[in-house]
Amino acid sequence: MEKNIQVIADELKNVKVEIDNKVAIVTMARPKAMNALNNQTLDELNKIFDYLKTDNNILGVIITGEGKAFVAGADISQMCGYNAEQGRNYADYAQSVFNKIENLEKPVIAAVNGYALGGGCELSMSCDIRIASEKAVFGQPEVNLGVIPCFGGTQRLSRLVGTGIAKELIYTARNVKPDEAKAIGLVNKVVPAEDLLDEAKAMMALILTKAPMAVRYAKVAINQGINMDLVRGLEFEKDVCALTFGSDDSKEGMTAFLEKRRADFKNC
Repeated sequence: MEKNIQVIADELKNVKVEIDNKVAIVTMARPKAMNALNNQTLDELNKIFDYLKTDNNILGVIITGEGKAFVAGADISQMCGYNAEQGRNYADYAQSVFNKIENLEKPVIAAVNGYALGGGCELSMSCDIRIASEKAVFGQPEVNLGVIPCFGGTQRLSRLVGTGIAKELIYTARNVKPDEAKAIGLVNKVVPAEDLLDEAKAMMALILTKAPMAVRYAKVAINQGINMDLVRGLEFEKDVCALTFGSDDSKEGMTAFLEKRRADFKNC
């Protein structure tokens, strides 16, 4: 029997998921451990995002945390004693889960409520947009433990804030407060703690008024194009653009514009 989201939600222990107006709200829910990422938590995220890829009725995702942390990092009690092969396998698995989040062809917003350190910062960076509570704290403290960021931190942080700032933050392992995070481009917006989830839902609601297929292909063009040189990236953009011109939603969007009415997009 094919599982639905409620069946999956009932199987989870460290992550919660609920659907609100076609948006999946994914909550990291291991507050006694500051929502640290152990293997079970990664397994649950993996299961959730495998499902979200297949359910066309869910159009967007918001990830947030329960308690004082978004995710305070990887689970050090689990990592302690890993040898080189075990450490690489752990990084490989976490990267594969975060890659699924990054490449999900639906908008994903991180609503960062508190500590987003190490793997938590890396999780937020795998999302399309980051909205931070005034209580949020970001950082990549791995060098304090004798290792480096390995859930994507050395790569995604550099792409978001530039190599100079990324090197400073990773080498010093210092924490970054929300206003600085916004100034350097690590987050899109900073809001009062009590407004965080509402702000994330409002931004997602705005996105979902647009043509879902166009948003999806825009994400693909940006995510794939950033790994290409400019010439190949522009060619890829043209190819993806052509796909949107072939959609029913493009006809509806342009017709609605000319008729001065709200477009009724069907995601096709």
